[in-house]
Amino acid sequence: MSTFALDNPVWNRLRDPRTAGIAGIVLGVVACFVALPPITARSPLYPVLVGIAAAILGLSAALRGLRRLGWGAFAAGLIGIVLGVLATRSSEGNLSIVFTASLIASMFVFSTPLVFGSMAGIFSERSGVVNIGLEGMMLMGAFWGVYGADKGKSWAVGILVAMLAGGLLALVHAYFAIHLRADQIVGGTAVNFLALGITGYFFFQLYNGQDIPIGVSTIPDVHLPYIRHWKYIGPAIGSLNLLVWVSFALVIVTWFVLFKTPIGLRIRACGEHPRAADTVGINVYAIRYGCVVLSGMLAALGGAYLSIGFGGGAYTDNMTAGRGFIALAAMIFGNWRPFGAFGAALLFGFSTALAYRLPAYSGSAATLFQALPYVLTLIAVAGVVGRTVPPAADGKPYKKQ
Repeated sequence: MSTFALDNPVWNRLRDPRTAGIAGIVLGVVACFVALPPITARSPLYPVLVGIAAAILGLSAALRGLRRLGWGAFAAGLIGIVLGVLATRSSEGNLSIVFTASLIASMFVFSTPLVFGSMAGIFSERSGVVNIGLEGMMLMGAFWGVYGADKGKSWAVGILVAMLAGGLLALVHAYFAIHLRADQIVGGTAVNFLALGITGYFFFQLYNGQDIPIGVSTIPDVHLPYIRHWKYIGPAIGSLNLLVWVSFALVIVTWFVLFKTPIGLRIRACGEHPRAADTVGINVYAIRYGCVVLSGMLAALGGAYLSIGFGGGAYTDNMTAGRGFIALAAMIFGNWRPFGAFGAALLFGFSTALAYRLPAYSGSAATLFQALPYVLTLIAVAGVVGRTVPPAADGKPYKKQ
């Protein structure tokens, strides 16, 4: 046994307390899901065994110094046992209402505007400008996207018009925040109200406040012929909207640009120490203007997805419904990093998709369930306060000397 332990690479990695803690958390999640589709193990023995293994690994990590990670894995193991056993007690019919491939597809649908918004916020705040106006820029993209698609007879025109509108509104925010050095929180809030007024006024003037005409060009879905027929995976990702896939690519591009290119280094320098960046010849004003305008264009792209993508060519007043603020929460929860923000956006998207299915268990609480994404946002932000580290110069106006 000792010879096996010494020679086995898996065992050697688990001897590291951090690896043990992470493995414990993963096993705790597995314990929750072994009784759910597509696995659907009906015996409570499986979640109990997996949960005990998770708890042991967590306890091992906690006793070796990593208390937060270790006790978190220990708790994940216990929670996994409880939820896993409860799932085995539930009928497969009830489980199929919630834990289906369509839930995964819905998670991607609802998370897509949050991904665009969070990536937009990362570009702006990494350069040193707080962009509370993401909600308004997203709303501008939603209205002008459907207007461009309607008048231009093409969803591509709608996307271009939406990004132009979002970029122009972002330019207003950039002018006040960078050139006039106004309070960026107040400026962003004003931008949100400005967008609400602009879209409301033109919606009434151009469409008399009525529904958008039927037949507006919409962003197509991407059908994957070889994957669509796979069990569980096919229905989950086989027919997603084009902008869903673009959002996945955007996360990778954002990470690559910020952390692997010279322009990304300049952006981060302006957000961390603008005076030092200015000293070495970087135009701080130009970088910040460019990032804020890009931020508005990306947020507007998320708004266009709501109207001519997911919305099917429809628009209603204030249809973003706070998604810009949830995107900001995803950015903060992800510690101003693309993949962290992407994971947070998926979490919030999952909670939204789940909120639409929970009324099957209690119709009287349907309205209450709709608040689940916003409650989860509050919990997530409250949980990371003091633990995340924003760019050092984020929100601080810079004056060239």
